[in-house]
Amino acid sequence: MLNPFVIVDDAAGLVTFVSEVFGAPEDTEARTPMPDGKLIHAQLSLGTVDLMIADRLDGWPLRPGLLQVWVRDVAAALERANARGATTITEPTPFYGETTLGRMSDPWQNIWWLWAPAPGQPDPAPSWEAGSDVIFSTLDDALKSLTA
Repeated sequence: MLNPFVIVDDAAGLVTFVSEVFGAPEDTEARTPMPDGKLIHAQLSLGTVDLMIADRLDGWPLRPGLLQVWVRDVAAALERANARGATTITEPTPFYGETTLGRMSDPWQNIWWLWAPAPGQPDPAPSWEAGSDVIFSTLDDALKSLTA
C-alpha cells in the first residue's frame, strides 16, 4: 500500500479542505502539533489509503501532491472544492468509455484527478485522431502555471 505525504503551508487548512470535499475522516489520534502549533503530522483516510499532511518548516520546500481519487460524482466534488477555494483544471470529461475524469488545483497547489465510474460512455477520440485534447492540454497548462 502506498500512502502519499504532502508538505504545505497551513496543513490544518488542507486537512479541513480534504475532509469537507471528500468526506474523508481525519485520524485525530495521529495529529501531531509542534509547540508553535504547526503540524508535523496529520492523517486522513480516503478509502483504503491514508493521506498524510505536514506543515512546511523553515528551510523545507513545498511538496504539493499530484493525487488521484475515486468519487461518486466528479461535478459535485469539483463544486464542493471550488466553494472552498479550488480551481477547476479539467471539467468532467468522458475518459475511455468507463470513467469520467475531472481535475482541480486546491489552494495549496496540489493537483487532484477526480475519477467516477461512468459505464457505457463512448471512448473519446484522442487529439492525434482529430479528437479533443482537453485531457492533456488542461494538465499541461496547469503544471506549467505552478510556481516554484
